[in-house]
Amino acid sequence: MASAPNANLPLFYKSLQPLNSNQHGNFSARTTDKAPWLANEHAVPLTVEEFPLAQRHFPIIFSSGENPVPLALMGLNEGVNTFFDAEGTMTRECYVPAYARRYPFLLAKLQADSDQLSLCFDPSSGLVGEFEDGQALFTDGQPSEATQNVLKFNENFEQAGMKTKAFIDELKKHDLLMDGEVSISREGQQPFIYRGFSMVNQEKLKEVRGDVLRQWNQSGLLTLVTCHLISLDLMREIFSRQLSMGKGPVAQEAETAGA
Repeated sequence: MASAPNANLPLFYKSLQPLNSNQHGNFSARTTDKAPWLANEHAVPLTVEEFPLAQRHFPIIFSSGENPVPLALMGLNEGVNTFFDAEGTMTRECYVPAYARRYPFLLAKLQADSDQLSLCFDPSSGLVGEFEDGQALFTDGQPSEATQNVLKFNENFEQAGMKTKAFIDELKKHDLLMDGEVSISREGQQPFIYRGFSMVNQEKLKEVRGDVLRQWNQSGLLTLVTCHLISLDLMREIFSRQLSMGKGPVAQEAETAGA
């Protein structure tokens, strides 16, 4: 059902280029009411700060593997998005994850041996370039207010990413993540089985010591776990929406999705 973003190049990004005044002094950034980069994506990374809003719209799951990340499920099958059409137009009102809103920008390391992050962009996005319209990225050779806002947004995203890692580390420390499986039945048909993701093991959650639970309650971690568990009920709603779109899976496809 879901896999972690590509390790070589982040999800959505086809290429990356560091933003600088020498090369991009005359560049502007366009706004858009379409997000074609979301059109065929069924799972988008989330930060823990987004759980309370996201859980109202999407099932929140975790990718499988050694380094799980939280994901908002916009569809249950690869290539199916029930909130955005093929052109990237939102067809159903929903919360848009910060990971998607930061595109085409992001902070990235330019050198493997350095922890310094630089503001980069995807030149293939069509949203950054020498345009007559849009917001200028530089003024008199210095980052414009628009660029400073983009930088701040991305810095906040990185900070939220560190909080998210700490949350995942705590779940792993207490061995609370397990292989997920959801069975969705339709009358007169074999159930559709979705696997290939991780979720919190509720039985093990019940065994966590009281002092740890109190600490989690005070830190807000318990609220995040609750958001995740409650959101899983939305899988059936997403499934029904796929059927109404004519993109319902066959049983074999459902069993192997994201494997």
